[in-house]
Amino acid sequence: MAAGYGELLRTRHAARLLVGTLLGRLPNATAALAVLLFARAEGGSYALAGALSAVYGAANAVGQPLLGRAVDRFGQPRVMLPAAVASALGMVLFAVVGLDPLPVAYAAMLIAGLFTPPLEGGLRALWPSVLRHEDQVHAAYALDAVAQEVMFSVGPLLVTLVVAVWSEAAALLVINAVGVVGALSVVVSPPSRRWRSAPREAHWLGALRSPGLLVLLGSFFFIGLALGAIAVASVAYADEHGGGMVSSALLSALGAGALAGGIVYGARSRPGAPERRLRLLVAALALGYLPLVLVPGVALMTVLAGVAGVFLAPALACAFVVVDRHAPSGTVTEAFSWLVTTFVVGNAVGTAVAGPAVQFGGAVSGFAVPAAGGAAALAVLLTAQRFLLDGPRPAPRPTERRTPDEPCAENDRNHAVEPGFRPRHQA
Repeated sequence: MAAGYGELLRTRHAARLLVGTLLGRLPNATAALAVLLFARAEGGSYALAGALSAVYGAANAVGQPLLGRAVDRFGQPRVMLPAAVASALGMVLFAVVGLDPLPVAYAAMLIAGLFTPPLEGGLRALWPSVLRHEDQVHAAYALDAVAQEVMFSVGPLLVTLVVAVWSEAAALLVINAVGVVGALSVVVSPPSRRWRSAPREAHWLGALRSPGLLVLLGSFFFIGLALGAIAVASVAYADEHGGGMVSSALLSALGAGALAGGIVYGARSRPGAPERRLRLLVAALALGYLPLVLVPGVALMTVLAGVAGVFLAPALACAFVVVDRHAPSGTVTEAFSWLVTTFVVGNAVGTAVAGPAVQFGGAVSGFAVPAAGGAAALAVLLTAQRFLLDGPRPAPRPTERRTPDEPCAENDRNHAVEPGFRPRHQA
């Protein structure tokens, strides 16, 4: 298992792209906490802090697919780095101005969210041109999903540390400076500079004209909803069972389960159509959410939370493969960015729905929301499965010949490179 991931990371540019992307996404992963801490330090209420975070999240959801489409048209460096700088400057403006005047603070959140670079989609578009074999690409998707769990665990700790050593404003500045450095590391790399999307058909819907992709997005909207609801329900459960540390334990167990599941899933190749495998993974994920409604004692509940997370990273990794297969020609970055947006919007809706549910029926009702979300995610895949199982459109014949040592993407139409470019690899 470790040897397989080690070989992947020893491939030329792979570790740099993964680490650079994670650093570049750090501002997005920590924005909610950093904004909350800074707004409270400036004397703002929790309601105001939540409103500022909501503006950031909404702008981020709009900006990701738009910037992803721009990346597919103009390449990664021309879009990613200016966007990262603009987003960081939005946070700098917020740190300097604070909450007075308030319209400027909202404008800063809008800029920071709207221009968050689509590094997730960009990395997944790069993997097939960097890695040698299709199995390595699938393992990279799994490692990507695992790395997200690590980032969302470590990121808040880093914010807390900077606040303790310096200040809340310093946390905003430091995290966003790290984000720009991470984006810079990615876009100056040879794979990013040389990557070109395949020719695309002009269409205002872009990636969304793929029926299979729409089915996938519909399913993962409900998975995002389930995760957002679990966060709220965990807080309600903690209030009933001894305080805030209990909710942290449940969410940590959920992340640990996803981490373990992703590592195991990506350690070996899996034959067969990923569309069929995705149905099984989402079914297992939905089943994992059901026992949470029982709300047993803290020890058993923590175990159930860990089990509920096991199939999350594998489902995400498999979804990345399906997105790559169903994205129309020349829209791969946009398609991956739509998955990010759908997940974020679903998460926000889950949070909004779980609040009244908890208010009405306590933690039991709160955990009923993710159970319903998991069931809805599976129902979408099952009722519209023909759009996925019909498979992607046949890829056009590549315009350049590949040598045996060159990578072979599962869907060549989305991963064109400049003529004459021959990726180099290390054994």
